[in-house]
Amino acid sequence: KWFVGGKLNASENCLDVHLNHHRNKPAIIWESECGQTTTYTYGELSNKVNQLANALKNTLNISKGDRVTIYMPLVPEAAIAMLACSRIGAIHSVVFGGFSAPSLAERINDSESCCIITAQNAKRRGKTIPLRNIVSEALKQTTSSPQLVTLDKDPNSTHENEYDFNDLIQQHSKTNTAEPMDSEDPLFILYTSGTTGKPKGILHTTGGYLTHAKYSTKLVFDLEDSDIFWCTADVGWITGHTYLVYGPLSNGATIFMYEGTPDYPHHGRFWELIEKHNISIFYTAPTAIRAFMKDGDAIPKQFNLNSLRLLGTVGEPINPEAWEWYYSTIGNHQCPIVDTWWQTETGGIMLTSLPGYHTMKPGIAGAPLPGINVNILSESGTPCTNNRGLLSITKPWPSMLRGIWNDNERYEDVYWSKFDTYFAGDGAMIDNDNDICVIGRVDDVLNVAGHRIGTMEVESALVDHTAVAEAAVIGINDDIKGEAIAAFVILKNDQKESDDLIQDLKNHVAQMISPIAKPSLLVCTPDLPKTRSGKIMRRILRQIVDHDPIGDTTTLASPEIIQTIQEKVQLS
Repeated sequence: KWFVGGKLNASENCLDVHLNHHRNKPAIIWESECGQTTTYTYGELSNKVNQLANALKNTLNISKGDRVTIYMPLVPEAAIAMLACSRIGAIHSVVFGGFSAPSLAERINDSESCCIITAQNAKRRGKTIPLRNIVSEALKQTTSSPQLVTLDKDPNSTHENEYDFNDLIQQHSKTNTAEPMDSEDPLFILYTSGTTGKPKGILHTTGGYLTHAKYSTKLVFDLEDSDIFWCTADVGWITGHTYLVYGPLSNGATIFMYEGTPDYPHHGRFWELIEKHNISIFYTAPTAIRAFMKDGDAIPKQFNLNSLRLLGTVGEPINPEAWEWYYSTIGNHQCPIVDTWWQTETGGIMLTSLPGYHTMKPGIAGAPLPGINVNILSESGTPCTNNRGLLSITKPWPSMLRGIWNDNERYEDVYWSKFDTYFAGDGAMIDNDNDICVIGRVDDVLNVAGHRIGTMEVESALVDHTAVAEAAVIGINDDIKGEAIAAFVILKNDQKESDDLIQDLKNHVAQMISPIAKPSLLVCTPDLPKTRSGKIMRRILRQIVDHDPIGDTTTLASPEIIQTIQEKVQLS
């Protein structure tokens, strides 16, 4: 617990506290994929948030402690919805707009949401994504009947208890008194993948989370009043919560928000936006940086990037080659790079090199933020003697997760059963300067382009297909994504392998979970390397894909399957 007995409100700290001095300062500058721009000053943003807060409270009868699912594109209304929920004490659960109907339904059911705030459509790479239709499919799988608030609602919709976002808020006052919240009252639930296949509803509370969000944003990004801060993450991920919404706004910063992707309508889109909007702080994922690097230097050199003064990376470890390209080509050797390590569970940045203070080292995150205690432990929980081991946060910090929604037993088992301190699930190395290099996950959660996806989730989706009897999934190296997904499936006896079937299986995973989870490699095999007790040896699958020596196979029930899989991988 943190600041026990303290009272505050997150929305008030992001809006009201700035209105005397920054009422007319831009809070959000938004650009759509097609180039439409909208700017909200702090005064205008406050008005919108208050109107929606009044609507949720007075028309939809949502009160403190109720859960609200937000399933929206990357538009200002998503941030408005988050701040409106926090203003009345409702617990928001933002679901990434790329998730499928079954994934959305699972999160609605687990959180027992009484309301869904969504949009009729989203735009992505020139295509229309029918979010509202996906919500309809999800509602067929929910155990309750949530109320709906839809941005640009179809006037022909006949769904009961559905409201148009803009029509609804126009009926309500622009003034609202924020709900006093205890420091330990829940602020939001954010679902992240776990090894069991069931997503974990990570619970963050108000006082500690907001403290670390504000502190780390100011410190790590050397935030100044004149900055235009662009964190490219979607609000559906923790990075979007902390460094697109709560962190910058609690500091009175101007944030830039872009609806589209880095490579549409052309591969220089991000650099074009930096030039157009005079972005000074740019925070993105190594996956994107590697894709930019693959496109070559000529594209970014077409644009004036002199407004940039600080660069950041987030989501996964960045390889030194990508770091060097980012520093030289995008930053012109002038911009410090903050390589940040943290998690959904930590709420905010734990490790980085502070600009102007630490020596930057390509591929090495750096040191714990002041106030954060991190150590590298052995399997027994003692400090490592060989500078390589398991990453653990060894003292409480303000924004630590307070639990897994409706599953305290799982909370204890996942995070506190290995050591008597917080186990991050990552391996790491520490150098002679006590700077930490994070190696990556040591469990069965994949990190695909900065998005955590459980192997069990993907395996469950594959087995859901009528053609599949069994499946095993591993992570494989990928030059762009950092880690990609390789799937090995055993078909049912009445099924024949074909290119069409393989493509159908990949698409099925994308539909069941998200396009992010679509396997890059899918191999049909008559069997899998298993022990005599039936345990699948995923280690061997990784060795096959990486062309590493297999080693001892005496524990396998059918050692001959290894050669069969090796041949199939070579043909894939």
